Amino acid sequence: MACAQKKAEEEGRTIVFVDESGFYLLPSVVRTFAPQGQTPVLREQLTNDHLSAISGVTPEGKLYMQVQGSSFRSADVLRFLGHLRRHIHGKALLLWDGAPIHRSRVIKEYLSNGAARWLRLERLPAYAPELNPDEGVWGYLKRVELKNLCCRDLRQLGEELRRAKERLRHKKEVLRGCCHRPGLAV
Repeated sequence: MACAQKKAEEEGRTIVFVDESGFYLLPSVVRTFAPQGQTPVLREQLTNDHLSAISGVTPEGKLYMQVQGSSFRSADVLRFLGHLRRHIHGKALLLWDGAPIHRSRVIKEYLSNGAARWLRLERLPAYAPELNPDEGVWGYLKRVELKNLCCRDLRQLGEELRRAKERLRHKKEVLRGCCHRPGLAV
């Protein structure tokens, strides 16, 4: 990974760590305070309904994200890459895991049709999510911004996620901290 980062610096590329995650109606239960003898109770619906999100975070503390109501497919990843292209001026280096949607024919065709001039893709080592700073973004959103949150439906969850994302965007020190945590030199 260090070699890829060094080459990105030489080429003037923006480094972006990318990952996907799911947000369910079931709340992320986190320890909280309550008056003695009054245990907080969360009431939720038991459902597998969820929102899928894809995001990219840079070592400078920028966050790019898209959310949808279905699981991500290669075409959705292309849409996100287009989003990045509109917001990142110049060349980019994307570091992401080896998910099948990242290695698909659609992505390979996209690169061969000219995207490779501005975009370089590198895979993170297998079975090493701790190397992807975007995992820290998901953890922060779920365990801090959306902790103990019970939503009625996906619409409300989507709105709460949008607000949480906007709050996080203004916390550059948290985003940079995801990239500069111990063991990850970016």
